Amino acid sequence: MAIIKCPECGRQISDKAPTCPSCGVEIAGKITKCPNCGEIYFSNLEMCPNCHELNPSLTRMTPPTGMSQQTPASQASMTQQQEAENAARQKAIRQEEIRRQDALRQDALRQDALRQQARPQTPVRTATPPTPPVPPVRPQQSNSQNGGNGEGTQEKKKSNRGVIIISLIFAFLVCGIFYYFYDSANKNKELEAYEYAMQSSDPMVLQSYLDTYKDADEAHRDSIMAHLELLKQTDQDWTNAVVSGSKEALQAYLDKYPNSPHKQEVLNKIDSIDWNVAKSADNVEAYQAYLAAHADGSHIEEAENAMKKAKSRDLQPEEKDMVSSLFRHFFQSINTRDADGLQASCEDILSSLLGKNSATKADVVTFMNKLYKEDVTNLNWFLTNDYKIKKREVGDEDYEYQVQFSAREEVQLTDGTKKTNHFKINATVSPDGKVSAFNMSKINAAE
Repeated sequence: MAIIKCPECGRQISDKAPTCPSCGVEIAGKITKCPNCGEIYFSNLEMCPNCHELNPSLTRMTPPTGMSQQTPASQASMTQQQEAENAARQKAIRQEEIRRQDALRQDALRQDALRQQARPQTPVRTATPPTPPVPPVRPQQSNSQNGGNGEGTQEKKKSNRGVIIISLIFAFLVCGIFYYFYDSANKNKELEAYEYAMQSSDPMVLQSYLDTYKDADEAHRDSIMAHLELLKQTDQDWTNAVVSGSKEALQAYLDKYPNSPHKQEVLNKIDSIDWNVAKSADNVEAYQAYLAAHADGSHIEEAENAMKKAKSRDLQPEEKDMVSSLFRHFFQSINTRDADGLQASCEDILSSLLGKNSATKADVVTFMNKLYKEDVTNLNWFLTNDYKIKKREVGDEDYEYQVQFSAREEVQLTDGTKKTNHFKINATVSPDGKVSAFNMSKINAAE
């Protein structure tokens, strides 16, 4: 990439820029360099606007169709003919340019003649022919006459000196005016280059300014050098963060350079790191953490699907609390002989109740009443909370729970004795959180 002058507005730009940021004209692929004088101009022009050299890219001629079938002699003849045509064309263009310049000079002469005619005419004095010189006869002059001639000579010298001084002053003024405009143009050019460099994030553009404007304002050069050092430091920190590959290093870089051109790339890398962490954990909590941290992340849909699978596979703490609470209420209703509370804990139809299929709520109440025999004065059930729960999806985010646990029954008899029984219970909990199957078997205390 090179810094060139825009052929349209003269502003310094990169030859790889798509368009000039000042005038908007297209640059990349639309310019060429004159091989004769080095002038940069648009490639669609027929000749260089500076030296009038023909554009080489337009003077090259492709061979006509069927040229490949001609003999070498005919091809050489055609090439010579093309070169002759190109030479004649260049000569015609130069002659046309000479005629154009002559026409411009003739027009300028006509304009000067018209301006001379427009000026007021002054009377022309006919000059008398010079007489041959006669040797002067110097009469004797008095002292007063000699003194008068000396004063006239001095006055003439003073007058000539004044004219010279005025001419010098005028020349200095003209030079000063020219220098002022020249210096202003250079300052404007430098200011445009300075503003362009300060807005650029390309270190080559900033270095080009420093190399081109070595005599620029010190404040401008200091600003450019500070900006260049910042870009170099930013690039070094970015390289270190990428090489590290850790979320902490990337986040530290983003905190230090919040407006970095690498900001989106940093966010994408952090998003990928968090997604890999969530996939490795493969649980609901990890996927929820990813979704909370990356509302616009690249893996939102994947995280939602994975979390749904994890929910259907893994028992959540709130689900375990629901199952435990259900069976506490179930057995407390038996302890208090609360038929309504017991029925509220069960589905209308139980798939299995102590081996009976399609049992009703009335069957559940009958089961409770059978526990209270004639010799039983009090009955208490205690749960050991050794739940083994298996979760199964039966619908769209609807789950059924297969539950196994142990329970102890303490029976107070009418003769004052107390009996303790141990049971293993297998039950099913419906998606509505009610008992849909209940079976139990008596076990020994050792078991």
